[in-house]
Amino acid sequence: MKPYTILIRKRLDAYTLTEILVVLVIIGILVLLALPNLLPLITKAKSTEAKVQLEHIQTLEKNYFFEHSKYSKDLAEIGFVQEKLSTEANGRANYRIEITDASITGFTAKATAVVDFNGNGTFNVWSVDQDKNIKEVIPD
Repeated sequence: MKPYTILIRKRLDAYTLTEILVVLVIIGILVLLALPNLLPLITKAKSTEAKVQLEHIQTLEKNYFFEHSKYSKDLAEIGFVQEKLSTEANGRANYRIEITDASITGFTAKATAVVDFNGNGTFNVWSVDQDKNIKEVIPD
């Protein structure tokens, strides 16, 4: 008998395709059961981006105020660069930042989500003022 025929006759222990598919279906069902419980955590984690960006805006506005004795309504003027939004090609930012009001005495900026994180039709909005009061205006 030739040596390669011995290898062909030897049967290897392995999982069948059916067994692998059953395991994948079970894992899929478990993920679908866990996903609704994780959505609030995902939303909370993404809202951290808004808070960090608004804190940065507040710092830039404060520095601008010390130099010019007024607050600015222009993001470029205070040195803020909006990162590409996740709705654009190669974008990563989930919030659009804008300054809604600026005067000699104060300013208000807001971060509006461009993605509905939990799919309920509501877009998350945060705001900040000159005193660094960050608050959630519209929860998602």
